Amino acid sequence: MKVGFKGLDIQEGKIKYEDEILTSLAFKDKPKKISPFFIEFLKNEYLDSDAIVIHKDYLIDILILDMEKIEGRINRSENKDEMRLLEKCLSHLEKEQPLCNIKWDDSESEILKELAPYSYKPIIQINEEYNINDIIKNVLEKTSHMFFYTSGPAESHAWLVPKGSDIVSCASKIHSDLARGFIKGDVVSYDDYMNCHNFNECKSKGVAKMVDKDYIVQPNEIIEIRFNV
Repeated sequence: MKVGFKGLDIQEGKIKYEDEILTSLAFKDKPKKISPFFIEFLKNEYLDSDAIVIHKDYLIDILILDMEKIEGRINRSENKDEMRLLEKCLSHLEKEQPLCNIKWDDSESEILKELAPYSYKPIIQINEEYNINDIIKNVLEKTSHMFFYTSGPAESHAWLVPKGSDIVSCASKIHSDLARGFIKGDVVSYDDYMNCHNFNECKSKGVAKMVDKDYIVQPNEIIEIRFNV
């Protein structure tokens, strides 16, 4: 995930998310490899970013860029519905309201995705005091992402996916073969996993459940995939 930022003293480049759950899993399973999540921070870069983190004093800079883009589109547009939406956007921007904070219907969202104003992306405004880990948590929450995990003697791994992802999508995140040959999934909550010796004990105690391909993975679950290719 890429995050643009401005007005903050953040190291540019990839930064590791200090994940308490992954740390606990690794302490428990003592794996040969630990694979944390890294988020990439890009200074003053908005176009290719999934979200924007900005000091509140610099928010107006982004809103002005959006106003200029939308005013230019208004001058070229001949579509009444689009014009109505653009005027609505301009009204919010002039009130210093980022477009990501406004509720849009499906047809409006389609136009905004095509127009791609910067403030339509998730924006996290920061005051004077901030912690990088808290910023990352806010980014993940604002972009509706979550973690699931795989863990055992070989590796403990944090996997980032959109909230509401089904287990086949999660399996494809691990490896395409797991999704292609998906048979069943086994899932267990983090708390239940930590109270068992390993995943097999989770199964024998009945705290792990076997699920089909339409199962929606919940935040922080530990999963295993049964597959055949």
